[in-house]
Amino acid sequence: MGEFLIFEKEGHVAYITMNNPDALNALPPESWEELGELWKKIKKDDDIWVSVVTGIGDRAFCTGTDLKKTAKMAEESFVSTYFDYEGFLSPMKMWKPIIAAVNGYALGGGLEMALTCDLRIASSKASFGLTEVRVGSLAGLGGIQRLIRSIPRAVAMKMLLTGERINAQDALRVGLISDVVEPQDLMETAKKIANTIAGNAPLSVRAAKQAAVIGTDLPVEQGIQLDYMLWGILRDTEDRLEGRKAFAEKRPPQYKGK
Repeated sequence: MGEFLIFEKEGHVAYITMNNPDALNALPPESWEELGELWKKIKKDDDIWVSVVTGIGDRAFCTGTDLKKTAKMAEESFVSTYFDYEGFLSPMKMWKPIIAAVNGYALGGGLEMALTCDLRIASSKASFGLTEVRVGSLAGLGGIQRLIRSIPRAVAMKMLLTGERINAQDALRVGLISDVVEPQDLMETAKKIANTIAGNAPLSVRAAKQAAVIGTDLPVEQGIQLDYMLWGILRDTEDRLEGRKAFAEKRPPQYKGK
């Protein structure tokens, strides 16, 4: 990959690290495109069951797009891109779980990326904000819609309208993140959670994510019907049979994603 992205794979877990510490891990436009290609690669790789995304160092997760390198974007007319728009974060839409390990500033597009993830864990030094209104812009990668659905409306509106940041403890209190740990423990915690998820049956994990994501926008009875349909899809899979057999034999299951 390019100089601003690091890709690694350990077992069934993929790790993406944003690597532009001099700009608080803000990414130039071409790196966002490369990141999109990485997510597509992860989506297609049957051997990857979980992903973790983080930023290099302990100062920043990601602070969005490097504003010093957006001249090319400014030259393009809006209408030339609107009808074929596929956001930089669109490739992250997959049923494989994604964990954000937020090690510092998650601002602008960085918070939008974290909001696209299924789990967000944070260093005690982390802070979160959609600060675009302070520079005459708007969070255009889905951050507004995801934030207002992720935390209490009053808190989200204050963040959106003031552009102010919240710290890790406040983010935990309002449910934006699931865990706060000391900076030195962040990646170890992320790996532990990722490996726990990867130890489960991958088709079941993807079905659980699908049921939760789609079901959120359905009336509860239709959501329950979706759960039952997905249960039926899984019922006769090799992994479900292996899970029940391993439980009876008191041994770890050997899942294959089949």
